[in-house]
Amino acid sequence: MMWRRRGRSALKKSSIMDCKQMISWILSIQLKYDFRVFMHIHNLEQWQHSHDFSVNRHQAEKNTKIVLSLTAVTMVAEIVAGITFGSLALLADGWHMATHVGAFGITVFAYQYARRNANNPKYTFGTGKVTVLGGFTSAIVLAVISLGIAIESAARLFQPQHIQFNQAIYVAVIGLAVNLASAFLLHDHHEHDHDHHEHDHDHPHQDQNLRAAYIHVLADALTSVLAILALLAGKFLGLVWMDAVMGFIGALVITRWSYDLVRETGSILLDGGIDKQIKLAIANAIEQNADNRITDLHVWKVSENHLAATISVVTHYPQPPESYKKLLGHIPSLSHVIVEVNHCHGEPCIDIHTVALESASTP
Repeated sequence: MMWRRRGRSALKKSSIMDCKQMISWILSIQLKYDFRVFMHIHNLEQWQHSHDFSVNRHQAEKNTKIVLSLTAVTMVAEIVAGITFGSLALLADGWHMATHVGAFGITVFAYQYARRNANNPKYTFGTGKVTVLGGFTSAIVLAVISLGIAIESAARLFQPQHIQFNQAIYVAVIGLAVNLASAFLLHDHHEHDHDHHEHDHDHPHQDQNLRAAYIHVLADALTSVLAILALLAGKFLGLVWMDAVMGFIGALVITRWSYDLVRETGSILLDGGIDKQIKLAIANAIEQNADNRITDLHVWKVSENHLAATISVVTHYPQPPESYKKLLGHIPSLSHVIVEVNHCHGEPCIDIHTVALESASTP
């Protein structure tokens, strides 16, 4: 019994000690936090900046919504007409347009999500890549569409089907008209945005999200043109097999467009594809000053139009990070720069004071 009492007493004392240590630890954390809050009395805003690297795409979003509505209305009309009049051509084209409606929906969603979450701290470098992701997703959808066209073309090549030429031509012409109107809306803003950035940054930047929507419209327009040519050949020349052949040609062209879009958007999403000239410009700007040498350099895109960089510099004459950032002021696309300065001890590689005197004495 005595042993049990002593054990309980020891356990009680141990619990009390643990509680005291816990309280002491919490108080120390609180004191450290309070000290951290009040140890700096100045406003830190001058050393901070926004991480909203997205570009205003209001007009692009508006035009894409118009194209989405136009395509959706045409889709519903063709499906209803196809069911009402028993036309397989109308019904098939209506469901084909449904895939493009889904792709345009992705484009609009990407614009809206990027805008609404532009200042969300959950995203380290903002939502500049959301529209790039939208373009990548649309490119995958486009590849799936081209695969579907190829499969359908192969089936019709080996098992020809009866074609109602007049109705099919009518559907293709309607689809082409809708696609041309949509292309005009998207292409107009695409070119305006392209020229604007060329003026500002001396090299083109593309809105990959809008480009994906534009390629969807071009792909649909291409299939309509090829379909009209094939149907005319079948109706007046009896070349029914031209329908399947034109389908293959359209699938190959669309696949190539999709591949290019996946490659470009994928490169941005995986932080690749940075122009070597930009890295060279950064290195030259830093290393032409004093005896600076760059030991580590990483450059990546945080959106289509903005770059981020981390630079590690070693020098005998260390300066504040802000001075190195000023050396890069002529590269406007650099929006977020982090500089690590390492002091190289020992005998200086060059005497900057002597170099400065020689430069001043040179006529």
